[in-house]
This record gives sequence, C-alpha cells and structure tokens, in this order.
Amino acid sequence: MPSKEPKKIFQLSLLKRVFSFVQPYRSVFLASVFLSIFLAFTTPVRPYLIQATVNAAIGKVVSLPFWVHWFLPGNAFESVIHLILSITLFQVAFIIFETIMRFFFTFGMAWLGQQVIRDLRNKVYDKIMHWEMRQFDKTPIGTLTTRTINDIESINDIFSDGLIPILADLLTIIVTLTTMFVIDWRLTLICLIPFPIMMIATYYFKESVNKSFIQVRNAVASLNAFVQEHISGMQVVQTFAAEEKEMSKFTKINEGHKAANIKAIFAYSVFFPVVEVVLALSTGLIVWWVADRTLDAGLLVAFILFLNQIFRPLRMIADKFNVLQMGMVAAERVFKVLDNEDVTLNEGTYAPAKIEGKIEFKNVSFAYNEPNFVLRNINFTVQAGETIALVGQTGSGKTSIISILNRLYPYQSGNILLDDHAIESFALNRLRASVGVVLQDVFLFSGSVYDNITLRNTSISKEQVHEAAKMIGMHDFIMQLPGGYDYQVMERGATLSLGQRQLLSFIRALLYNPSILILDEATSSIDTESEQLIEKAIETLIKGRTSIVIAHRLSTIRKASTIIVLDKGEIMEMGSHNELLAVGGFYAKLSEMQFTAQKKPTSL
Repeated sequence: MPSKEPKKIFQLSLLKRVFSFVQPYRSVFLASVFLSIFLAFTTPVRPYLIQATVNAAIGKVVSLPFWVHWFLPGNAFESVIHLILSITLFQVAFIIFETIMRFFFTFGMAWLGQQVIRDLRNKVYDKIMHWEMRQFDKTPIGTLTTRTINDIESINDIFSDGLIPILADLLTIIVTLTTMFVIDWRLTLICLIPFPIMMIATYYFKESVNKSFIQVRNAVASLNAFVQEHISGMQVVQTFAAEEKEMSKFTKINEGHKAANIKAIFAYSVFFPVVEVVLALSTGLIVWWVADRTLDAGLLVAFILFLNQIFRPLRMIADKFNVLQMGMVAAERVFKVLDNEDVTLNEGTYAPAKIEGKIEFKNVSFAYNEPNFVLRNINFTVQAGETIALVGQTGSGKTSIISILNRLYPYQSGNILLDDHAIESFALNRLRASVGVVLQDVFLFSGSVYDNITLRNTSISKEQVHEAAKMIGMHDFIMQLPGGYDYQVMERGATLSLGQRQLLSFIRALLYNPSILILDEATSSIDTESEQLIEKAIETLIKGRTSIVIAHRLSTIRKASTIIVLDKGEIMEMGSHNELLAVGGFYAKLSEMQFTAQKKPTSL
C-alpha cells in the first residue's frame, strides 16, 4: 500500500545520489547552472531600460550603467530621439540575446534530465534482470513496471522543473528585489505590503496540492494494477460472467482518481486568482505612492514590470516544489530497487568449452521461504547422456529441483555438482547456456516466429533455424503461416495452439544446443496428435544429452533410465519403470491409477 504521508523534500543524501548520475554530463550541468545565474542577474535590466526610455521621452535626465554605454552609438546622447532609438535598439538586441540564453538553459536542463533517466532506467532494468526469481514471486509486475517507467520519468522533473529551476527562480526574485531596494527602498516596502497574503496562500496551496498529488499517484497505481491484472485474466472474468462486478470495482477506483484530481484542480483554481489579486493590490499601492509623491512615470512603469517579474516565478514556485517532492519520492522508490541485493551472485569463473552433463545432488535442501522447506536431503546422480524422470503429485518438488539446478533460486544446504564442479564455480552465463529448459506454459514474445525462436540472437543464421525446424517437424507448418518465419506472434503466443507453442520452444532449445535438457510437463494439456509430434521432437532433442523429464503422464517416461519418485520434497523411490512396478510402492500405485483412468469408458 503506497504511503499517504508526504516525504521530506530535501533528503540531501538522496538528492546527492540523484545528481551522481549527472557526473558524465558535468559540463552541461555547470553550463546550465551558470546560465541560471546569468539570467537571474539580467532579469532587472529590461525594466530598468524601459524606465530610462520613459524618462527620456518626458525629458527627464537619464542615468544608465556604464556598461550600457559600451553598446550605444557615439551620437546616442545628442538628442532625445537618438537616445530613445538607441536604447530601444539595445533592448531588442538584449531580448534576442536573453531569449537565446534562456533557450540554452531550458534545453540544457531538459537534455540533462533525459540523459540521466536513460542511464538510470538502463541501470534499474539491468538490476531487475539479475534479480533472483524469488523477488519476482513477491513483487507485482505492475509495481516493477511503474518503477522502471513512471517513477523514473518523475525523476526527470527534478531537472526540468525541480531543483535548479527553483533555485533560478529564487535567485531571480532576490536579484529583482535587491534592484528595487536600490532604486527606491520606500516604494519597494510599500508594494510588498500584500505579500504576507501571498505567502499564506502559497503555503496552503503547496500543502493542498501535495496531498492531492499523492492521492493521484496512489489512485494511478491502483488503476494500473487493476487494469493489468484484469485484462490478463479477462477470460476468467467473462467465463464466470463477472463483468458487472469487476466494472463496479473499476468504477470505484476510477472515481477515487477523479476526486483526487479535482482537489488539485480546485487548489489551482483558488491559488492563481489569489496571486492576481495580490499583484493588483501591489500595483495599486505603487500607483498611489508614485502619483501622490513623485509623479515619476519611468519609476512607475519600471516597478510594475519588476512586480510582474517577481510574481511570474512565484506563481509556479510552489508547484515546482511539489514536482520536486514527487520526484524525490520516485527517486527513493527507484533506489530501493537498485539497493536490493537479492541478486544471483556471479562469482564463478569456470567456463569450459564443453560440458559433458553429469549432475549430482548431494544432501540438497531448499526453501522458497525458510523454514518451509520444499526439498529435503535430495540425493541422486545423473550420468552424462542419461535420461532421468521426476514424478510425483503437484507440490512434491519436481520443478524446484530444476529451478535450483540453473541457479534461478539459491538452495540452503548441500551441494549440486556439474561435471564434478560446484555449480557456483561456473560463470553464470556459461552454466545457464548449458541448461535448456522447455516449460509446460511456453512464453512467446510479441514479434515474429523467427525472433521467438532465436531470441534475437544475431549469431544464429536462418539456415540453422530452418534445419532445426525440420528436425523437430515444424518447418512445413511454419511455412504455411502468413509470412512464414516472419509471421507475427501476438502477445504470449495467443494466435498459436499450445502444442504449436511447445514445438517452437523445442526448436529454440535445439538451436542453443544445451548439454543438459530439462522438459517440465512438456506433454501435459495437449491433444493426442500434438503429443505424438512432441514425443518425436523429444526423442530428437534428448539424443546425446543429459535429460531430466518431468511428467504427470507416466507413459511418456517409461524409457527413462532412472525414475525418481518425489513426495512432499523427499525422494520416496528411485529406479527404472519395471523395477518400480515390481516394488509395488508409490510409483506402482500412480501407474495403476492412471492406467485405470485411461481404460475407464467415457460417459456420453
């Protein structure tokens, strides 16, 4: 459940860590900081020049800073017309120059933010790619998607609308106020009389919008999770006619999102008119003071412009503080992902050119969450090129064995050896490249059949793919698809049958030529015709390889040299098909149950 409490804005350690990603782009960052300072000090120049122009027009003595004289022609002070024209041309040139500098500042900060979030997103995704699988078991996919995309995008706001722009706005206000005090401190104090109203309004606006933003973010997270989950499970929703109930839930969440946004809109709708009222009051006080005492038209115009230059950043500075705060909250969430050390350690260096495929489990115990062990003191040996089978009821630990073999999960005790070497001593990529896994539920990515077979490995040629497909018996089927190997597979392979997806995974496994092949329920839940094709493909795949076959259908594992019977994480029996039948134990009962079920006539 996301926190509803606002976080502290300035967590210096967190801010420092965010800006550590700026280091490769330090020159752009320093240039942007310099431009922000430069633009702040140039802000009062235009009102001051307009004051001089107005004074020149009414015949008042004009006093200009010495550096302005450098840019004026020699005859600028010969007449009023020359002076007004010279100052006006200088203002036009200055505005163009200031606009160019402001463009470089705005573009530089936006460019810097995009570079940082690109690097940060790459780092986060790389971190997630190396997490142990148990992290995915307890972290919703929607949460990781939000961290990798939405939260990192919010960090960009720290650069484009956050810290540096806020400091630039504050410096602009300070420089402008200082200039006003230098020109006429009494008039400056008069026009600041309504500012307490502005400060109070800004505080309440910031607090109100901050709470609304947090509610909006929580509502968006709830919407994302709900929509993602229910679109994925739409078949279940429609099958059980639950559309109205689920729509009611969605409407409630969506209503919360709307309400949170309306609160934010209300805060903006109140704040900006208050700012305009305060500006109008300050302007009125300036007019009253000047008209009643000095009748200085140039001073009047200049101070009105100064006020607008102060109020322009004040309008947005509270909003920018909220944006900065949300960026910091997002950064904290993203860094929690980066700081998660639950990754598969890759300290092994052993990477032999050829792996024979001998596997040994010695007193191996494993738990997804201790102390609930799902494997207890597992001991068995698979010789290179040998085929063994794992059987047992659901939850007996069959899939857990293959999950720890290729180090998707760490086991708690015992040793697993591959070719008489501990699997931890192998380089992780070399170990996993030597173990091919074909799962019951084959996952296919959106893309072409060819890309799903090769996984976009450019070192695999089309000829190799075609040859592997012919060996599996899938080449003719693929060629009949629209576009052949370029046929676009929809998300999760929805346009292909389960058997066809399974056969594609066999082609993939054959192409990568693993030393060890694991078939996890590869023939369950498919029709008889597909099963025959798959069994033929399996014979092709396991030839010359160490193979571990997991199957509910005992008919598919009779040829295995060794069958290991598991129950509640322990090995109950081990031997060949005939040996286990002769014992008359657990395996024999399973075989008898399946044989009876197959012989039982189907009622019409």
